[in-house]
Amino acid sequence: MNAIISATELASESTGGTPPVLLDVRWQLSVAKAAGAAAFDGRAEYEAGHIPGAVFVDLDADLAGPAGAAGRHPLPDVDSFGAVMRQAGVSADRDVVVYDGGQGWAAARTWWMLRWTGHPSVRVLDGGLGAWEGPLETAVPSPEPGTFEPAPGAVGLLDADGAAALARSGILLDARAAERYRGDVEPIDRVGGHIPGAVSAPTSENVAQDGRFLPADALASRFKSLGASGGSGEVGVYCGSGVSGAHEVLALAVAGIDAALYVGSWSEWSSDESRPVATGPDPQ
Repeated sequence: MNAIISATELASESTGGTPPVLLDVRWQLSVAKAAGAAAFDGRAEYEAGHIPGAVFVDLDADLAGPAGAAGRHPLPDVDSFGAVMRQAGVSADRDVVVYDGGQGWAAARTWWMLRWTGHPSVRVLDGGLGAWEGPLETAVPSPEPGTFEPAPGAVGLLDADGAAALARSGILLDARAAERYRGDVEPIDRVGGHIPGAVSAPTSENVAQDGRFLPADALASRFKSLGASGGSGEVGVYCGSGVSGAHEVLALAVAGIDAALYVGSWSEWSSDESRPVATGPDPQ
């Protein structure tokens, strides 16, 4: 099963006898919110028009627990996550397709959560809603409840100690913008910089201008240049709070490389003053 699906493929599969469950997870990281500006309203965007049959999922409420010492988007309560997925119509024996507004981060977080909890067939709409050329609807569907029961641990998950160890023994990729990795700027977290030993790998470089992923061979070549390949040993990813990092894990999957996600990411790491911080362009 591929990790991504094109809009053309989705349109074709949606007319079949067993169309995939569609999840709309529109979300944006709002730095302005910290300054008191109104946050992006994904539900309002969904209600204004979505792919027919899609069910809205709220990243902050459904795909993450309360922000705190474990980071801005820690893992949610697994039972609550399972209940949300069942209410959306998710079952283990039915394909799931996830999309967002086009950035891909929120869709990738949903993809990763479902994969981590054992769903065998989840794909992200490549290019998001902007790639969809079919009709939109405003009616909110009421799907038949699904039967999905989460079984955590199906794919790799790192904690802070595991990320620190992997930065020394394997490849730990930092998916944030290069200036945040270097510590030149830090608009959100307590301090700028990166986990010592981590390699800068901005997730923005995994996609073309239209938001679609680069071809698998181009992604494989990029990750190989960063030290990560199918035979390079264990690979991990972190970002600011485990959202854009999920997008990089998805890009690695497209390239045929398995990777673990450090969900707490920099928002957790940097909140602990006892943990070391590296700055500048070099990993160490």
